[in-house]
Amino acid sequence: MRIPTFLFALVLVASPAAAQKLGARTATPGQVLGDQAAADPEAEAEQIAAAAARHPLGSLENPVRVGGPEGARAYIARLRCADGSRPKPGPHATGGVGAYGTVTERYPLDCGAAAPGRSALVVDYYHEEHVETRPAAGFAIEPR
Repeated sequence: MRIPTFLFALVLVASPAAAQKLGARTATPGQVLGDQAAADPEAEAEQIAAAAARHPLGSLENPVRVGGPEGARAYIARLRCADGSRPKPGPHATGGVGAYGTVTERYPLDCGAAAPGRSALVVDYYHEEHVETRPAAGFAIEPR
């Protein structure tokens, strides 16, 4: 007795969906996208950068924005330890998803006895147009 009752209930629920014409629009694009369609990508990027700036530069919450591995190497080459020496980078690895919603890379840096000592620099490769001029937390930077 339970199986026929279940099948009858299933037919009642499925009937309105079956009656709808295949391919008929159920919602407008504006309803589906909501406020996303009206968002300004540049304004959104500025908001993300402003939120990230509340964290130390070079952290997962505020990765250094660079253009690919070449950009990361160029940025690291400009960094200076407290004694003016260049930090020695180690092998990099994936750093997780950063503030900009992309996968980051984590570079270990070693200044030896000079400050900041051993640290990790998190970079975001997906910013071809951006050239970072600020030093990562604990470092100085040479101008370009």
